[in-house]
This record gives sequence, C-alpha cells and structure tokens, in this order.
Amino acid sequence: MDFRLRDEQLALRDTVVSFCKGHFDVAAVASREGLAAAPGAWSELTGIGVLGMLVPDEVDGAAPGGAAEVAIAFEELGRSLCLGPVLWSTLAAPLVPGVEAGEVRVAGVRVEPGRPAGAVAVEHAAESDVLIVLYPDRVERLDTADLPVSVAGEPFDPLTPTAVFETLPSGTVVGGAEEAARLGLLGTALSAALLVGTAQGALDVAAGYAAQRKQFGVPIGSFQAVKHLLADMYVRVALARSATYAAAAMIDDPRAGDAVRAASAAKLLAGEAGIGNGRAAVQVLGGMGFTWEMLPHYYLKRAWLLEQGFGTSDHHALALADTLAAEPGVALDGTTTVVNG
Repeated sequence: MDFRLRDEQLALRDTVVSFCKGHFDVAAVASREGLAAAPGAWSELTGIGVLGMLVPDEVDGAAPGGAAEVAIAFEELGRSLCLGPVLWSTLAAPLVPGVEAGEVRVAGVRVEPGRPAGAVAVEHAAESDVLIVLYPDRVERLDTADLPVSVAGEPFDPLTPTAVFETLPSGTVVGGAEEAARLGLLGTALSAALLVGTAQGALDVAAGYAAQRKQFGVPIGSFQAVKHLLADMYVRVALARSATYAAAAMIDDPRAGDAVRAASAAKLLAGEAGIGNGRAAVQVLGGMGFTWEMLPHYYLKRAWLLEQGFGTSDHHALALADTLAAEPGVALDGTTTVVNG
C-alpha cells in the first residue's frame, strides 16, 4: 500500500502554503490580534477551493475533496495560525448556501452529551453570518443577528475573538442525528489537523531559534538537552500527523478501519502534540519564550483553544478506553484474557 501523498494533494498543500505566506505570515502575527479575517483573505481562501471541498457537485454528487484533502489544507492553515471561522465554515458548506462562494461565514459550537445548561462560548461570532449548533440528536442553524447580546468573555487565543452567550435560542433544524454524528466525526479529524499544524509551527520556531541562538560560542541546538526537547517535539508531530491522516483516510473509505476510533486517537495525539510543543517552544526560547512579543505563546494558546473543540484529550482517552474494554479478550486492567473457541 502506498502511503505517499498524490501529486494533486502535494499541489494542494503548496497552494495553501503560498496562500498562508501571503495572508497569514507568522512574522507579523501580532498585527492580527483580535481581528476578523480580512475580506481579501477570505475571498482568496474561497478561490483556492478550501471552503467548498466538502460540497457535493450538483451533477455527479461527488465532492471535490475528501477528509484527507481538507486535513492536508488545514494542517498548513494551523501552522500559519490562520484567522476566521475556517473549520465551521468548511464543515457547514454543504448545509449553508453561500459559504462555498465566500458570501457567508459560519461559526459553530458543539453541545456535548450530558453537558449542563449554562453559558456558551462561540468563536468568531461577531464576524459570522450563521451559527451552527451541533446537538447529539440534531443540527440547528441560527442567524447570528438573532443571537442575544453577548456577555464579556476572555478568549484562550488572542487571534480568535470569542463571544459568550448565557443561552442560545432554538434554531432551524437542518439535520438529524446521523448528520450530527457525521459533522462531529469530521470536526474531530479536522480540528486534529489544525492542531498538527500548530504543533509543527511551534517546532519550526523552536528549531529555528536553537539554530541561531549562540551560547559559549556555539548554537544552543548543539546542546544535548535542547536536542532532546526538539526530538520529542518532532516525534509528537510525526505521530499526530500519521494518526490524523489515517483518521481522514478512514472517513473517506470506512473499509480502511474504524473511523470513529481513529478520529479519537488523532484528536488525542494532536492535542498532546499541540500543547506539548507549545510549552516546549517556550522552554527552548528561554527567558524570551514567555514574552508576548515572541511566537511560542500564540501556538500554545491556539492549541489550548483547539483542544476544547470536538472533545478534549481526556474525553477521547476515555472513549478509546471504552472501545478497547468492549473488545473480546481485553480486560479492564489492560491484560489479555483467553477466549475459548
């Protein structure tokens, strides 16, 4: 089996990299704090086809891209700390007319099963036209103009404006339990892809600094302790990337394996990679690492933000434990039992 990216997938990645360099240069990331995605950037994102990759064609019913292609694009968007409600707009594009053309931006929130009633934080609410609410048994659509006045909220990430609502009104049902499960599965895998990009961005910053910063006349990257930190960062990224691409492939072709389990594993590993690499980047940069002017805190805070969406690491760890415990021959303590027959 060939696990290499196809030529068209490599071309897609190169296109997104070029787009990010033009609109989301991390060297100027501070200038983006608290802002919405600029109309020009959003228009070009639409032009390269990212927002409409999951929208079925009217003629043959096939989407121009699958979860694997979107994951490739999202990794690069995460690496560049992109602005705007890209994740929810891409997920909702098949349900909300105008998203594919760049005319409508969609924010979203997932209400987890058993979640107590209370305030709801919605990212990018002010710049979005539509809010999609994902319940366990249905999908609802609301116009953001109909939302109540938000209360004060402090975002995890200074690049992601967030509104907090004490309650959400009822919306129009646009999908049932099956659609909610499909969007939840896709959202889990794609948020993992964004986290992989975030983890890679933190590694880029740490490795670049370690190669340039000198101590005792040599780059600090030559010191064994720093080498170990960078090696651990690389391993976290590589493992999370493999798991995320595998989950996306299983979503595209369920014959390849259990997509739900794979998506949980991807989100778990990607969350650990994003947060772990963000913290490690702060450490590699030393006294400069925790200052607001340097890049590591942006990657760490974006990882914290993405960790909260579509299930935390703890949530997915428990979900994986439940699926393993349910398998014949596996005991709850992790030992293997012999099953007759």
